[in-house]
Order: sequence, then C-alpha cells, then structure tokens
Amino acid sequence: MKLMFKQRLFSWLDSYDIFDEAGNTVYTVKGELSWGKCLHVYGSNGGYLGTVKQKLQLFGRPRFEIYIGHDYVGIISKRITFFRPELDIEYLGWHVTGDFFEVDYQISSADGDHIATITKEVFRLTDTYCIEIDNPDFALNVLMLVLAIDAEKAVRD
Repeated sequence: MKLMFKQRLFSWLDSYDIFDEAGNTVYTVKGELSWGKCLHVYGSNGGYLGTVKQKLQLFGRPRFEIYIGHDYVGIISKRITFFRPELDIEYLGWHVTGDFFEVDYQISSADGDHIATITKEVFRLTDTYCIEIDNPDFALNVLMLVLAIDAEKAVRD
C-alpha cells in the first residue's frame, strides 16, 4: 500500500491531506493551537482516529506521544547520534532508522521484519512524503509514526 502526504502551503497550523495511489483522500491531519505541536488525524469520513501530541519538558529532547483514538500507544524522541538520525521509540516494538539527510526512513518490527519505507520528496515547496507500507492493516499506525517523526524534525528546525 502506498500513501502520499503533502503539507498545505498556506496553512496557519500544520495541515495535511493523505492520499492513496489513486489520489483519493484517505486521511486528513489538522494541527491544533496549543503549547507544543498537536496533530489530530481524521478518516475519509471525517471521524477522529488519533493524535500526535508534543510532551513539553523543561529540559531534554522533544518527545511526542501517540494516541490511537483516545488510547495512549507510545512515545518517540530523537536519539543523539553522529551520522544518521535514530529515534527512541516506545511504539509497538518498532524501530526506525534514517539516512544522513533525514530524507528516507525504514520502519521495522522488533523481529527485524520490514514494515514500511518513508521517502521525503526534496525540492518541493511543502513537506511531501511517500509512505510504502507492506501490510495495509498497519497504515494508520505507520502514518501516526511518520507524523511524529515530522513533528520532531520540525521542532528542531
């Protein structure tokens, strides 16, 4: 399964539309005005599906909590490394690695099975990602993780 998400160019708050390969809107992401980043995900029918919310700390690395529905399912934060971005993830036992320029990411399970590949398209006016998911049942979970990664990167930039 392939999803594309593209940030809207003129949006006061973070706002994304997520499309399938046929160009149909599958998810909509809307930012909320709050202390720290807060993104809500809605299905194609407009129903609420989940939230990525920055957990504010006085000191330390930015952390982002992930909720499916109203249930807490995990948290991510950036690990300090020299050559490639890595994230500390407490989310479904998954592991994320990326390249030096923070453009491409791989998601794998705790057993090392490939779950998804995320590629950020460069030379675009807005952040645009292509998400290739091996199992469509993981689509929402992968999307939530990609949103958290993008939010973490945006806080650092």
